[in-house]
Amino acid sequence: VAGKAVMVTGAGGSIGSELCRQILALRPRRLVLFERSEYALYSVEQELGAMLANMESRAVPAGLSLAKAEESIELIPLLGSVTHRRRLQVAMERFGVQTVYHAAAYKHVPIVEHNPIEGVQNNVFGTLHAAEAASAAGVETFVLVSSDKAVRPTNVMGATKRLAESILQGLAGEGAKTRYCMVRFGNVLDSSGSVVPLFREQIRKGGPVTVTHPEVERYFMTIPEAAQLVIQASALAQGGDLFLLDMGESVRIFDLARRMVRLSGLELRDDAHPDGDIEIRFTGLRSGEKLREELLIGADDLPTEHPMIRRARESHPPWSAIRDCLDRLEAAALAFDYPAVRAILREAVAEYRPESEIEDWIWRAKAGKSGRAG
Repeated sequence: VAGKAVMVTGAGGSIGSELCRQILALRPRRLVLFERSEYALYSVEQELGAMLANMESRAVPAGLSLAKAEESIELIPLLGSVTHRRRLQVAMERFGVQTVYHAAAYKHVPIVEHNPIEGVQNNVFGTLHAAEAASAAGVETFVLVSSDKAVRPTNVMGATKRLAESILQGLAGEGAKTRYCMVRFGNVLDSSGSVVPLFREQIRKGGPVTVTHPEVERYFMTIPEAAQLVIQASALAQGGDLFLLDMGESVRIFDLARRMVRLSGLELRDDAHPDGDIEIRFTGLRSGEKLREELLIGADDLPTEHPMIRRARESHPPWSAIRDCLDRLEAAALAFDYPAVRAILREAVAEYRPESEIEDWIWRAKAGKSGRAG
């Protein structure tokens, strides 16, 4: 990104804003902030503007010539939605964008589960429009920020992210000049919708701290670490690459909640300590939620030059099949045909197993074992 024109979609979000901070520190020629929320765009522009002023007031960094260091970095705040393809293409052409980090997405599992058509429009067609606009504008590298929920998804959010990955894999297979790549990782601490700020607020209010299930586990990484590795992975891209970040060991959310209570100087209230300060209450898994997340669909991944980044090798449908599904999915979404949207998602993402279907399969399996008719 150094010396280049870079665009970040979803620039005001948790990952998007951190990508912007780290990209700015690497001194691009121009940084285009593409964001649909006016307040989020205002906030990130103000923060980056202050950061840029501070950078320019410091001494010349080691290894940079005075002339290079004194080149001003342009910050371009743009309001817009990734569902508007023409807006994206014009912006990329007008500002000579060379690298795109596509972080714009709806990611909150229960909300997307209850708003599947908006999830499809933003996560699937937003990615398609951004990727096609990048190709038409001559962008060199396009990076999709993906999710571990794309692996064998049980929810609409995960299915839309897996289909977004397939879109880039399909476009790359068509010989596009733009290098498309995807970076898949798990939860980031303190992001919007993360359990950490939720637990912190619940502890501040005196509890209870709500955990969905005693055995639920998640992978975690800090926001700065995740953003840094996304940038590192994009530098390794050859075209159609799917990168996995090393998330370390998974964390049991119940253990995380207990630690946060104790680190707050409070005592957990349970059967052994009925006079404790804070209770942990189990609320049950939410719609579409898994007990454990995964990062790899198959068992085939390879190391890269970076010790915390691996390259996955996963099959995908041919572009013609993806394109056909997208055409039918768009028609179903425009007609607000919810059953058709879910059915086409099932067809487009072979590994997608909605929660209701899994529950039905378990019930049938149990009924079969007990000798009852299914």
